[in-house]
Order: sequence, then C-alpha cells, then structure tokens
Amino acid sequence: MDFIGVVCEYNPFHNGHEYHLRESRERCGDIPVVCVMSGDFVQRGEAAIFSKYARAEAACRCGADVVFELPLPWSLASAEGFARGAVGLLGALGATTLSFGAEADRPEDLGLLARRLLEPQTISEIRSLMAEDASLSFAAARQKTLERSCGPAARLLEGPNNILAVEYLKAIYGFHPEIAPCVVRRQGSAHDGVGEGCSRSASELRGLMRSGEDVSAFMPAAAAAVFEKDAASGCGIPDREALETAILSRLRMLDAARCAALPDASGGLGERLYKAASEEPSLDDVFAAVKNKRLAMARVRRSVMCAALGVERDMADGTPPYARLLAATARGRELLGEIKKTSAVPIVTKPASVRELDARSAQIFSLGAAAHDLYVLGCRAAEERRGGADWRAGPRIVE
Repeated sequence: MDFIGVVCEYNPFHNGHEYHLRESRERCGDIPVVCVMSGDFVQRGEAAIFSKYARAEAACRCGADVVFELPLPWSLASAEGFARGAVGLLGALGATTLSFGAEADRPEDLGLLARRLLEPQTISEIRSLMAEDASLSFAAARQKTLERSCGPAARLLEGPNNILAVEYLKAIYGFHPEIAPCVVRRQGSAHDGVGEGCSRSASELRGLMRSGEDVSAFMPAAAAAVFEKDAASGCGIPDREALETAILSRLRMLDAARCAALPDASGGLGERLYKAASEEPSLDDVFAAVKNKRLAMARVRRSVMCAALGVERDMADGTPPYARLLAATARGRELLGEIKKTSAVPIVTKPASVRELDARSAQIFSLGAAAHDLYVLGCRAAEERRGGADWRAGPRIVE
C-alpha cells in the first residue's frame, strides 16, 4: 500500500503542521500518512516541550495515521544524520512519497543543491576552505562553495527548513531513489520568527507556553486538548530547572574519554566540553564555554545532550534497526498490518519485544528508555517521575 512519509518533531503540533498534512494529502491523493518523529529530545539539542507520546497522539488526531519514533542517536544528530536516519526508516517501512516543508519558491533549486552536495568534489572544496581559514564554520564554507557552482540558489541554505529539505533530498537521491519528494511551501512565520494571525512557529509557541500564555488559537483544537490533558496529568511542559540539574549531574560524572567519543567531537569540542562540564554552574555557561566561531550553537547543544544521555560516535550510522510505534489511528492500524508484511525493519509495538531483537536494537532502545527516565524528572507529578516508564508504555490508539 502506498503511503506518504513525513519527518517531524511537532514540538509542539500547530496549525502549520496541520496545513502541511492536509496539503500533502491533497497533492498525493488520500493515502495514509506515516510520521517518523523525534522522541523526548529533539534535533536542536533540548528536551521537547511535551512528551513523545502526547505529541504523537496530537499528530494522529490532526491528520497523521501512524507515528513512529526516531531513536535518540538520530534525533540528536546533525541535520544530515537526522535526515538520513529518518528517511532511511521511512524507506525501510515502504514509503512511496516523502512530504516536507521548505521556504523555497522553486523546489528544483533545492534539488540542485542536494545533488551538488553529493559530489565528492564539492565536499573537497568545503574542506579546503575550512583548512585555509580556521574561523570558518562548515555552514559558511558550504555557502561559499555552493555560491560558486549554483549561484543565487545557494542563498536558500540560509533558511532552516531549506537546509533540512536539502538533506532529505540528499537522502533520497543517495539511498532511496524509489521515494518521490513532495515539497510543500511553508506558510506563515519563519522557523524562529514572530508570526501574525493564527500562524506561529514552533519556536515562538514554546516561548509563549513557557511564559504561561494561552496558545490554543495557534493549534488545532484536537492537539490543544491532548496537550491540556497531558498537563493536567502532571506531565506537560517539563520543569527546566529540574532537567538542568539532572543533566549537569550526568555531565560532571563523565571522564575525558567519554567526551572524546561523542559524535562531532572533533576540533577540540570534546576537550572543552569535559572541562566546562566539571566547572560551569549552569547549562548556558557550559554552552558558552564550549562554543567557538566554528561551532553553531545547535551543534554545541546536541553534543552536550549526547554527553548527558550516553550517545556516542557512530551510533547514528545507517538506518535505525527497528520502528517503535508511538500512536496510530484506526486507519493506521490497518496500514500497519500491510507494512509488517514487507518492512525491512521490525515493528515494535510492545517494548518488551525489543529484547528479542539483535544487540544493537536493544542497546538503542535502552538508550532512549534511559533518556525518557531523565525527561520525566521534569514532570510536576511525583507518580509521573517513576523510572522505567518507556519499557511499560504502549502506543496511543486514536479511534
């Protein structure tokens, strides 16, 4: 059965996400939508505003049919690793289309950039520029290189959604040519900008929610109801101070070897992180001590979170070895029966079944379960802070 794949974080789910799902169906036919979504920690290197279970349920109440979890090592990877893992998982499940948003007016320009970045010569030129100028970041060197070969189209990489879109296309062109891309023009406010009317970016909504503002006008009613219920149960938005204390305590227990073994720990990042973790009084101070001109703050945050959660180099290589179900609709459950017949990876609906899979699957699932144990320390209700919840939780079924 054909289905549309979507890579997402839904942090939180808002009106723009609902538009994207609706537009995807209109363009591709009324076929099911399968999402691969980050778990409790997201690609920008921070804890999600709501748990993965609440966000997955909200998606299924607002247009998605099935939501699988993108395991922790890929959720905390660079844009390239994040896209490669998520698209790889959707490909293994049998997706026929990948739908994603972008700020670009001409999708073909995104394709041009993606194909150019797959050429070994382009990568060599980027590395040469960085070798010539020690202060030049990868993003800046990439921009300069692509301006030479692609002209004005290179400016598209100034938009965060365009960067991910190019990485999705690279994953399709390089590994999954059987998947057809569907680019939906992003509506409303910029990725981290201030919006107008009923359209707001996820970043703006997170800020408003943490300030205690009512954001229900910027979300589908069904999604807002899920999040309200989650908050009423004592989960909701995790307490940042509680999580910061938990993360700092883990960081201070690390040795230099563990910091050196982190993903993207080159260029002295691992050494600076080890020193900062043992001395600095807050996470913001750790970030500032690790940051330098070559490092984007998002990369620093991801590295710090990987250090705290035990993610090491090479864990995000290749495709996730299983697909863990977080939520599904009645239509999605029918689709699952078809997916299981042909999927190249096992479908996990009962957490205990992971123990029957290979050692790598068990290791990655255990890593995510331990991350969930840390995440719930930010819950207000004591009962919600119990450990081992990820091993007991089943998918949320939306009838």
